[in-house]
Amino acid sequence: MDRNTKIISVVCGVIYKDEKILIARRKPDKSLGGHWEFPGGKIEKGEKLEESLKRELLEELGMQANVVNYLTVNEHDYGAFRIKLFAFKCSFTTATMQLIDHDGYQWVLPEELLTFRLTPADIPIAKLIA
Repeated sequence: MDRNTKIISVVCGVIYKDEKILIARRKPDKSLGGHWEFPGGKIEKGEKLEESLKRELLEELGMQANVVNYLTVNEHDYGAFRIKLFAFKCSFTTATMQLIDHDGYQWVLPEELLTFRLTPADIPIAKLIA
C-alpha cells in the first residue's frame, strides 16, 4: 500500500427484516455505479460508528434501524483510495425508502447475496453472513 493512499472510514448496516437483508444499488453516476452494497456511508469526524450508521441510513433511505451488534471490519484498496468498512448487524424499524445515492433496493435472503454484483469491499461481509 502506498503511504499516501487516502483511507476513508465507512460504516454499513446489514439490515434484517424478517429473514431478509437489505441491499441497495449505487446510482450509475456514482463511484462503482451499478454495484450493490449494504447501505451506509462515511463516518464524520468525532462521530461514534453507531451514530454515523444511524445518520447515514436516515439521510440516504429515510430509514430507522436498531443497531444490534458489531459484525466485522474490512479494508479494501481501490487504487486511488482505501476503504475501511465497519459492518453492523441491524434490525429494520421503519423507512420512507426515498433513495438519494441509490437507484434501487432489494430485500434478499443471505444465501442470495453473492449472486449480486456487490462492491468489492462488501463481498467479504456477504461471504461472512451467507
